[in-house]
Amino acid sequence: MLAFRNFFSTLVAITVFLCALGTTPIRAENLEVYLQHHVSPEDLAPGADAFGEPQDDMAVVPVLKQGEPIAWAFLTSDFVGTTGYSGEPIHIVAALDQDGVFTGLNLVDHSEPILINGIAPNRRRLMLQRYVGRDITLEGRPDLRTLGIDMISGATVTVMVVDDSIIRSSYRVASMLGLGGLEPPLDGAALRQIDPEQEAISDWASLSQNGSIGRLSLDLGQINDAFAKHHDERARRLQAGDRDDSFADLYMAVATVPTIGKTLLGEAEYERMLNWLDEDEQAILIMGRGSYSHRDPRVSQVGMYERIQLKQGSNYINLYMSDRRRIAKLETEDSPEFLRMDLYKIPTDRDFYAALPFEFKLNVERSVGSVKPAVLSYSMSHEIPGDYFLPAPPPEVIDYAAEEAAAKAALIERIWHDRTTDIIVLLAMLAVVTATFFFQFQATWNARRFYWFRMGFLTLTLVFIGWYANAQLSVVNLLALIGNLRSGFTWDTFLMDPLVFIQWFAIAAALLFWGRGAYCGWLCPFGALQELTNQIARFFKVPQITVPWALHERLWPIKYMIFLGLFGASLVSLTLAEQLAEVEPFKTAIILKFMREWPFVVFALSLLFAGLFIERFYCRYLCPLGGALAIPARLRMFDWIKRYRECGSPCQSCANTCPVQAIHPTGEVNPNECVNCLHCQVLYQNETKCPVVIRQLKRRASAGAAKVAPASKAIPQNHPNAKTTS
Repeated sequence: MLAFRNFFSTLVAITVFLCALGTTPIRAENLEVYLQHHVSPEDLAPGADAFGEPQDDMAVVPVLKQGEPIAWAFLTSDFVGTTGYSGEPIHIVAALDQDGVFTGLNLVDHSEPILINGIAPNRRRLMLQRYVGRDITLEGRPDLRTLGIDMISGATVTVMVVDDSIIRSSYRVASMLGLGGLEPPLDGAALRQIDPEQEAISDWASLSQNGSIGRLSLDLGQINDAFAKHHDERARRLQAGDRDDSFADLYMAVATVPTIGKTLLGEAEYERMLNWLDEDEQAILIMGRGSYSHRDPRVSQVGMYERIQLKQGSNYINLYMSDRRRIAKLETEDSPEFLRMDLYKIPTDRDFYAALPFEFKLNVERSVGSVKPAVLSYSMSHEIPGDYFLPAPPPEVIDYAAEEAAAKAALIERIWHDRTTDIIVLLAMLAVVTATFFFQFQATWNARRFYWFRMGFLTLTLVFIGWYANAQLSVVNLLALIGNLRSGFTWDTFLMDPLVFIQWFAIAAALLFWGRGAYCGWLCPFGALQELTNQIARFFKVPQITVPWALHERLWPIKYMIFLGLFGASLVSLTLAEQLAEVEPFKTAIILKFMREWPFVVFALSLLFAGLFIERFYCRYLCPLGGALAIPARLRMFDWIKRYRECGSPCQSCANTCPVQAIHPTGEVNPNECVNCLHCQVLYQNETKCPVVIRQLKRRASAGAAKVAPASKAIPQNHPNAKTTS
């Protein structure tokens, strides 16, 4: 007894030591605080030496190298939902360069129990390092989005949440900043429509003065001076002529604006233009004079004009021969004389927005004796006067809540789809357990067969549910539920892990029928590990310790006190409660398969070692999950365990051999402690061990012996068969 008490004291000391290992992470309220205290510029971009000032309109900070931005840092939780299995956000600082490529990521704050003490920091860094160099413009496209990263054993759900939040937040940031060629979302001003009522006829001078007509003028001297500095020596020759001669004098206007189009083209030509255009298409009018033509002589070969181009933001808009119409003359009397006048159609699929400024680019070519000429580019900026537009529509309200809900639903659907086979196997196991309980009398008829059936099922529980699927339930699940109920209940967190969700749903039903034993005795991987190792110990004749009943029933409450302590801690801090939940060895022995820091491994092995001598030692006295499930055990609707009147008075066979000592000396089964192993039901009908059955069999045998067959009738002397004696 003294040795047992010393061992128990040692376990308590180890538990306290393990709980002390957890540290509460520093909380930060925004990106700037995280960058100041958790991340250096070099962590997010190689060679970076400083952070710039945050953007005014979004939570993004430039990462600088010698004063120049080389990447943009942001917090994933600022842009998308990052709630993990703990119910708390996972905060990751990520950085993208101008091409939309990841340059660095850093996990700065979280409450995930599997990441706090379960996975070493270097493995977490390695997980995030795998993103570096990946192009978010490809990874983040909704039609191409895939998980694409290796799972960390034991953190599948958490890693999937991390991956989803990194990809979605990064794609949103890249779109908002226009990284990697992505177009930022347009504001209301960009979507302003041309006012069809603004159609008053004006004149050339007025249109030029108010900015309706843009001009790009180049003289021969400018061109010769520019080519004189060209890197190709063959392009430096001077073109003959006076320096002041007009080389290219181009005027441009958006002809689909009614006032501009009707003034320059006349009403008849304006109407013909509208009939030529499809709905929402635009047309620009280019008018030119000078020695250099904007009409590309090679256009008939390639179909696209290479000398002229429009540029709006990062969008380059090419003009094609098939979209061109010549204009014979202008209707304005005060306009210059032009050598070349053309209308160019801009289809809607080229994403040209009339309300936004744009550039008109002219490429000046000079032959250098090769296939490809030397080129100089000139451009002019142009913006249609705002008076020609209707008022800006109200800004588009993006329903981020709906977007997040859809993304979360898509992630959950993907998780469930990926684990279809695992779900089928688990449902089959639940069906087998349910059938065993419903037909327990038939299942336990043959003791040997039932023993091997149970050992085989527990092995499947340990290997499949535990070590393979990582679906070991934990008191952390209950604490997360408590936190979820306090902050506003949602199903999202619990649906993240299909096997865990299904088990909890099954447990809720089983508590009404059989109590906690349906899970603890059959579906708990660590419970299965304890029982299997104890059976191995029995095979090798390891002596078993029977805890005196008086001490045994006083050790029962420990697990309830541990659970209540964790429950109280969760009301103060869920993170603290999750760290204290390390009193459970499940994460070490099942989820991480003993690949962990040595104190945790020693603790788990100590519990298993105790279980070699006292079957299911941890289940009996320390398991807070078992204590939590035992609280509603008395609410079960049925009492499935069959008992004789003689059980406990005087017979003690079941009580003496119950693996967890859940049967009182007086014979009744304690449903709070019973793990439904059905061992007592095997004894209930055992013809060699149960005294009641043995006595019943003896009575039947005695009654059968008393029923002797009737004596044969005496044969008359005169009967033919009667023997005669002389």
